[in-house]
Amino acid sequence: SLALGLIVGVLTTLSIKFLISRCERDAASLSSEAARLHSSEIAVKKIVNGVEGLIGNTPMIKIRSLSKATGCEILAKAEFLNPGGSPKDRVALNMIQMAEEQGLIQPNTGCVIFEGTSGSTGISIAMIARAKGYGAWIVMPDDQAQEKYQLLEKLGAHVEKTRPASIVDENQYVNLAKRRALEFSGGKEHEADNDSNGGKGRGFFADQFENLANFQAHCYGTGPEIYKQTDGKISAFVAGAGTGGTIGGVSSYLKPLIPKLKVFLVDPPGSGLYHKIKHNIMYSPYEAEGSRRRHQVDTVIEGVGLNRLTKNFDLAREFIDDAIRVTDQEAVQMARYLVREEGLFIGSSSAMNCVGAVRVARMLGPGHRIVTILCDSGQRHLTKFWNDEYLREHDILQQQIPSIDILSGSNKNSGDDPLSFIM
Repeated sequence: SLALGLIVGVLTTLSIKFLISRCERDAASLSSEAARLHSSEIAVKKIVNGVEGLIGNTPMIKIRSLSKATGCEILAKAEFLNPGGSPKDRVALNMIQMAEEQGLIQPNTGCVIFEGTSGSTGISIAMIARAKGYGAWIVMPDDQAQEKYQLLEKLGAHVEKTRPASIVDENQYVNLAKRRALEFSGGKEHEADNDSNGGKGRGFFADQFENLANFQAHCYGTGPEIYKQTDGKISAFVAGAGTGGTIGGVSSYLKPLIPKLKVFLVDPPGSGLYHKIKHNIMYSPYEAEGSRRRHQVDTVIEGVGLNRLTKNFDLAREFIDDAIRVTDQEAVQMARYLVREEGLFIGSSSAMNCVGAVRVARMLGPGHRIVTILCDSGQRHLTKFWNDEYLREHDILQQQIPSIDILSGSNKNSGDDPLSFIM
């Protein structure tokens, strides 16, 4: 029994030593991994102050497939990763904060924020309004993707739809939103005294097209972020314009710091901005009698394009060097290409921007760095832009999207140029 006890004791000692040795090795491995993570300098804020604290500081993505195909480094700022899903979060927050500073609205007093929008700005306003203690009344054209209306309603906004119309029509969505704000406020426009409305909270018309808080949000936010993320090494900035705030605000910050920077406007079918930059005439051939298929900005690309000058775009004009027209077909093909090659599921205006970036890369030649904006996810475009049946019904998708090899992920029909769908 003594011998048995000695054997048990020795085995126990050896087992303990083995476990200690293994724990020490595991601890060393964990310390090494922790050091590696620390050395990568991951910038993470431990705590942000509410949903507003999530807005901005979006990452910059290198789009590898487009970079490889063009010989340029094509970068895209992932603005769809803002909590409301678009760069309009920045705009909505700045407009609301400036209205608060001017005494036009006060939280938790029954004030309601009114806006006319194709969707994204309304979603951002509805989200921030909820967080800050306001109501939201959003007026939209009735031909937008259904997901936008549904999301607005889930955020608690009152959604009013109106038929697409020219800005001269009193029931055009921007004009109607302004009128609703006046009606809510008893006919008084943007007065700083809430008590003048009989104790009821006031209506505030945010007015993203004319409110320069839009431009400033990108001049003081998006622009500096892009400069820091690229170390100021950019050959071209490429973006569309819905109000002009993004392209104008970003460019106004970057151009004085990067004198050789070229800024390109990307414009969809039916918009007059392309001709305004190219020929200083606010006219599109789509405006000709009988040529329009659906509505004023005759495109499936939502949220961009205008047929009038706004204060925000007027400020942007001096910074824009050239303009590019992108077709619906090119945007649709680009979106399918990027989800196939990159796993990026983007929306219509993001796809348009990426087509523009490729065009600019071809114009400038290899070796340049081009920055654009991914301003929307495909999740808000399932019923239109990502709906092949809808696209075929409207003669936008006249052929099958090139087939994909499921095992390799490659495009069987791509040929030598994977971007041959871009004209």
